Amino acid sequence: MTPAARVQAAIDILDGVIAAARGQGASADRLAAEWFRQRRFVGSKDRRAIRELVWAAIRACGEVPVSGRAAVLRLAQDDPDLAARFDGSPYGPAPIRADEPVALAGAMPGWLAKAMAASGLGEAEQAALMGRAPLDLRTNTLKIDRDSLAARLPVAAEPVVAPHGLRLPMGTPAETWPEFAQGLFEVQDAGSQIACEALAARPGENVVDLCAGAGGKTLALAAAMANTGRLLACDIDRPRLSRLAPRAERAGALVETRLLNPGKETEMLADWRGQADAVLVDAPCSGTGTWRRNPEARWRLSPAAIARYQQMQAQVLDVAAGLVRPGGRLVFITCSLIDAEGADGLDAFLASHPDFTCEQLAMPAGRAHRGGWRLSPYHDDTDGFFFARLVRL
Repeated sequence: MTPAARVQAAIDILDGVIAAARGQGASADRLAAEWFRQRRFVGSKDRRAIRELVWAAIRACGEVPVSGRAAVLRLAQDDPDLAARFDGSPYGPAPIRADEPVALAGAMPGWLAKAMAASGLGEAEQAALMGRAPLDLRTNTLKIDRDSLAARLPVAAEPVVAPHGLRLPMGTPAETWPEFAQGLFEVQDAGSQIACEALAARPGENVVDLCAGAGGKTLALAAAMANTGRLLACDIDRPRLSRLAPRAERAGALVETRLLNPGKETEMLADWRGQADAVLVDAPCSGTGTWRRNPEARWRLSPAAIARYQQMQAQVLDVAAGLVRPGGRLVFITCSLIDAEGADGLDAFLASHPDFTCEQLAMPAGRAHRGGWRLSPYHDDTDGFFFARLVRL
């Protein structure tokens, strides 16, 4: 493909991404993959260049652009070489007109920037959310220790602050390696690993991962428990929860799963009421802390969506509270940096559950924030998280 044709391809993909963001459609990753699947003639170098341009444009535009062309023109304003590719050549974009719309630069829509600022996150913190995320592994200590794993990997891996974490160069195809197939590691952000450590799961305990999803944190808990005790992973999403069993088999992890019906969680977990030593709640949220991986997600949010997440978090925390035995632990995790989905929810929970109290945390990265702990891309080079550990009196 010519350089101009690559630009036009990026514009075409971006048009689909923008439409999907407005209509809550497929993710940018899925749309790009489908675009390339339908055009198998596009070579690997062209694919890489097109993808880099698409994601650079997404990161550059704070508000939803009016079009893919407007998004790429945002980049072209600061890149004369890119602007020159709007040359009207066959398969290339038409020349730039002086009066056509150009997307606004920024890290996020204005209302989100205000919510971030109100949550103690300034411009530098907000800008860091538009960077590129690193590639981290969690050593599966059921099978190997971190130093031994690092020695076996085909590329250099650096230890991270998470006790079992390793960091690889971005773009490393780690999931194609035999070490992955053997279950020696999982791909998991260092921040996610640290949030799991807050539960302090121990061998022999009864532990519930209430919003397990596909089980990334569940597998970390199984390793911490050394496959002893009882570990129950629950979710209301059948497709996501179904992905846990093969992952657990590969990891050699002993995990029970239970699919829950929305609105009937308490009833379906009656046998666990007051029995859990520890409950992990990786609560539903907007995912603002993961924008480095999914930057177009910020175009999909609205104040109404944040309010819905707040309500869902309150409901799931109420279910979790009923499972914890006296003296047991409850860890509330959200991968959002907005206080409405984190610290505010913690305050509301404590106000309505006087039999719980917050424990002070001291983690290997991050800092204290309103009764809990915060990790951020800017300070910690991890995904953004807020989490808190509570104890039932």
